[in-house]
Amino acid sequence: MTPAAGVGFKAEHFAEALSAPAADLWFEVHAENYMVAGGPRLAMLEAVRRERPLSLHGVGMSLAGATEPDADHLASLKRLVDRFEPALVSEHLAWSRLDGRCFPDLLPVPRTNEVMTRLAANIGRVQDALGREILIENPSHYLALRDHEWSETSFLAELARRSGCRLLIDVNNVAVGAHNLGYDAAAWLEAIPPKLVGEIHLAGHTVDGEGTLLIDSHDAPISNDVWRLYEGFVARIGATPTLIERDGNIPPFAELMTEREHAQSILCGSLALAA
Repeated sequence: MTPAAGVGFKAEHFAEALSAPAADLWFEVHAENYMVAGGPRLAMLEAVRRERPLSLHGVGMSLAGATEPDADHLASLKRLVDRFEPALVSEHLAWSRLDGRCFPDLLPVPRTNEVMTRLAANIGRVQDALGREILIENPSHYLALRDHEWSETSFLAELARRSGCRLLIDVNNVAVGAHNLGYDAAAWLEAIPPKLVGEIHLAGHTVDGEGTLLIDSHDAPISNDVWRLYEGFVARIGATPTLIERDGNIPPFAELMTEREHAQSILCGSLALAA
């Protein structure tokens, strides 16, 4: 995929997405929303795919869970990958399944050697089933877990080395975690090896009711702090496919495209410096 900026596709923007004139525009969808046998949802995605590159972003594989990926879920993802031939496929460093139950959240895990082994094995199973590399996204953080044996950036780098995956770096997640746990977001990004990054996410966050925590809500414009972190990150690692995410309080398509053009200008600046 060209290192350009894309937008999370929403059904209400279908007509505008098809007619958008922006060069190198691409779209990303949550894979689970299209794990159906047929109907208008898949027809809509096929129309988008005929015009633009597509990325599939999973939220339900539970790679950090105590068991192997659910076989039916993985088979459904493979059908989507085979049908739409996305440029990128990604998932989260999180768990959401336990004892046959699914939880509506991306839950964290301690960064231990045991978890590292389990994650690498599960990523390997997914990549073997799909016949391709996937990207793993860094999580948001709200509470400091005990029993970590790795720093987060070293954990991610080692996970990529062991499994053969690459990384999806969500800059908003870094900013949220840095605020909530008290670490340096810029230093966190500085520690990520550039060659491991296959995609970047940008999103907005909100402040909780008591004003103490930032929430990775995806329902607000991208903050100035996140834009600054992104610009510095791209200056270091080079132009990388970048997605604008908005999953709540969905604005008009033109507003998302304004954020997309901002990201695109930063990517173009990086490409110009590299030339």
